[in-house]
Amino acid sequence: MEIPANEKAAILAQALPYIKRYAGKTIVVKYGGAAMVNEGLRAAVAEDLVLMAAVGIRAVLVHGGGPEIDSMLRRVGKEPVFVGGLRYTDEETMEIVQMVLAGKVNKDLVGLLGRAGGKALGLCGLDGGLLSAARMGKGGAAGGQQSDLGLVGDIRAVNADVLRRALDGGYVPVVATVAGGLDGDPNSYNVNADTAAASIAVALGAEKLVLLTDVPGILRDLGDSGTLIKEMPRSGIEALVREGILSKGMIPKVECCARAVDGGVGRAHIIDGRVPHALLVELFSDAGIGTMIS
Repeated sequence: MEIPANEKAAILAQALPYIKRYAGKTIVVKYGGAAMVNEGLRAAVAEDLVLMAAVGIRAVLVHGGGPEIDSMLRRVGKEPVFVGGLRYTDEETMEIVQMVLAGKVNKDLVGLLGRAGGKALGLCGLDGGLLSAARMGKGGAAGGQQSDLGLVGDIRAVNADVLRRALDGGYVPVVATVAGGLDGDPNSYNVNADTAAASIAVALGAEKLVLLTDVPGILRDLGDSGTLIKEMPRSGIEALVREGILSKGMIPKVECCARAVDGGVGRAHIIDGRVPHALLVELFSDAGIGTMIS
């Protein structure tokens, strides 16, 4: 159904103050879930990023690619292995992770943005020393009881200058989350994309971190979308954990948002990537979408 001209004008008028607010600001988007595998949603995300860049927003796209990695592993006769929800990454798996993420998925996204009329530059954490990580190993990054995950890394440094140069040149950096080692460590590391996006947002002093997910946001009742928490302070996260409101799958995403806000990022958002043009709804409308942590 065709939208009447007056309604189109009202939408544009509502977007104008937000366009002015975010022009020149950096927004880091973590891309994953259904929005990566559904062709219609993929096209919508690309169009959103191109529009953001066109109005002066310095957009960075950070992506994973779990389903593609699983598919390639099975094609070579190797079954994916997960420990506590994280991918166990031996040397052979790491080769496939690097090939799929930095090669196929990354370049497919660069091509998608180009076809949508944008300028994109594909990078992984190895390029220019963009991401440096230490092996999580037994105990994990925080010294817990986590089992050995192999070549899974915890980010220790971000060379933000690599991204700034790309942004200054008018490009949308598209970052695959493969990191290099520290202090002469020759290994490459598989890095969680949510964590990488948070670290990149902090290093760039981003205005926003936006996580595209497969849920509406943080729900007080997982079975009721009407219980969406639209906005909450950083200080409220621990209470939600204690109350059992945050599910196991949501806790890591909320922790990444907390890391970003603690590091100086203005706001972090968890939004539903299954909604077409969710990025534009969040950025340029009064209602917004999903959960904002500030």
